[in-house]
Amino acid sequence: MLKFLASLLLISTTSAFSASATAAELNITEQFAEGGIALVVILLMSILLVAVSMERLLNFRAKYIFPAELIAKVKPLWQEGDSEKIQALLESEKNTLGRILYYLFNHRHQQPGTLAAGASEIASLELRQHQQKAYALAIVATVAPIVGLLGTVIGMIEAFHVIAYSQGMGNPALLAGGISKALINTAAGLSVALPALAMHHFFKHRSVVFSLQLEQALNQIINEWFSSSHATLNPSNLKVVAHAN
Repeated sequence: MLKFLASLLLISTTSAFSASATAAELNITEQFAEGGIALVVILLMSILLVAVSMERLLNFRAKYIFPAELIAKVKPLWQEGDSEKIQALLESEKNTLGRILYYLFNHRHQQPGTLAAGASEIASLELRQHQQKAYALAIVATVAPIVGLLGTVIGMIEAFHVIAYSQGMGNPALLAGGISKALINTAAGLSVALPALAMHHFFKHRSVVFSLQLEQALNQIINEWFSSSHATLNPSNLKVVAHAN
């Protein structure tokens, strides 16, 4: 089982070790298999990295947050005053923008400032929920290199222990082999942490982009659709905040 998990992580690290492995004729797969318990933890975190990244790539997309074409569908119906079609359309939408427009539609008789505050709260809450689902990536990016370093330290202790109580310094290859196996843990930890950190920042950036798009669209909608019959809306009232994790 350990060798199978090692082969998964080997895909992301083979390129970094291929040159040195060829020169020294090392069996990198065997090195991974003998990396110890720390490597098992890192391999499990790599699986978590892949699972969370795939889930977020599938579910944190524009179609679930800000389908721009929805505004184009609702606007003519709003101008015609066709409440039944608007309600039917918005009830069928399963995205953040659709829920915000549904809230504005159901509370259309309230003041623009109240509408802005309610719409902003819906957008902020949903964006924070999406960011929270990607928080595991930040944990992997932080913990993986530390676990790798711990595995390396433990491996170095074991290597020197073998030298001290077996052949001394009479066999340098024994020490070098032990150090090589220990350093595999550090390499594995960094190989998992780097893509995890990259994906974490990628989703944070995507959250900010969606936040800005929602803020701009909502300011425009409220000013165009509601301010004509109410007091002018102060744009500062509508801020969609995407809190960083």
